[in-house]
Amino acid sequence: MQSKASFKLRRMVIVAVFAALAYVAMLAIHIKVGFLTLDVKDTVITLCGLYFGPLASLTISLIVPLLEYVTVSDTREYGLIMNILGSVSFSVTASLIYKWKKSLAGAIAALVSAAFVMTGIMLLANLLITPYYMGVSVADVRALIPTLLLPFNFIKAVLNVGLVLLLYKHIGTALRKAGFLPRKAALSGEVASLEGQGGASRSTSTLWRTLLVSAAAVVLVVASVLVIFLVLGGHIGFGV
Repeated sequence: MQSKASFKLRRMVIVAVFAALAYVAMLAIHIKVGFLTLDVKDTVITLCGLYFGPLASLTISLIVPLLEYVTVSDTREYGLIMNILGSVSFSVTASLIYKWKKSLAGAIAALVSAAFVMTGIMLLANLLITPYYMGVSVADVRALIPTLLLPFNFIKAVLNVGLVLLLYKHIGTALRKAGFLPRKAALSGEVASLEGQGGASRSTSTLWRTLLVSAAAVVLVVASVLVIFLVLGGHIGFGV
């Protein structure tokens, strides 16, 4: 059985890997919607927070935007602040709530809450910061809320919710097999309790629950992508 020090070291390594993956996700693909940019780094950051706690998600939420700022960003301090606010509000909210209630219902409540918190904080930040960045009035920014800022931030949050729900169990299973997570860690307490216990009826129930969650996640992702491209007029970019 691995020692506590060894487990902590492995945990630090895998958190660093998540940070690298979040940075790569930001670099690899991004979607432009007006003057706004959507990427999926928050999905990676939130997954790390759900596995390893809010401190891990907070750390990556600070590191990745800083790396983006000093390497590829063309939005200067504005982009840095907005990226940090978006990542922290979504990932830390989700990981804090999930830490308090580690179950499937807790995970869904955490992600839904994170979506609303991030949307609200980003709208407030746009009203306070965007006028200085774009050289426009607060009234001009306020006029963009119903047509761009609100739908963009909400759909971005919904996309991240769908991706996290779709990926959490599969990545978590791989991390447990590799020894980066305790065997009992799982998206829901029900799933964890089934490990090593058997029970055909409960296994079937869990399978159906997993399929329903995966199906709902796919619907959220597909719907978000359609809205981004067909309604908001987004266009995809590869690389920096």
